[in-house]
Amino acid sequence: QVQLVESGGGLVQAGGSLRLSCATSGRTFNTYTMGWFRQAPGKEREFVAASSLGGAITRYADSLKGRVTISRDNAKNTAYLQMNSLKPEDTAVYHCAADIAPVSRFASQPNTIQYWGQGTQVTVSS
Repeated sequence: QVQLVESGGGLVQAGGSLRLSCATSGRTFNTYTMGWFRQAPGKEREFVAASSLGGAITRYADSLKGRVTISRDNAKNTAYLQMNSLKPEDTAVYHCAADIAPVSRFASQPNTIQYWGQGTQVTVSS
């Protein structure tokens, strides 16, 4: 069982930056692929990014490439999502997720990902 707790969301002006954190429980963080998703009001959940166990393999949503960076600190059992040049359309609840799965599955089959956090709200004002 893995518990995920996101933090770092908030209100930011367009063009600003935020760094989201995802703290995990347990001692097996380095065995899980980590990912980030977001869901805006009235919209479907959207894949944002995923990182392999050691961070060597990452994948990003095409629409967000160049503005977001996923990273992880296995010593701290924490994953991060750095978001820059934020736009009002980035407003959403951001969830982190974990599973023993390839990075590609986070993008292609998100409904199969096993562990999810409750999410953190990101609001970007214009």
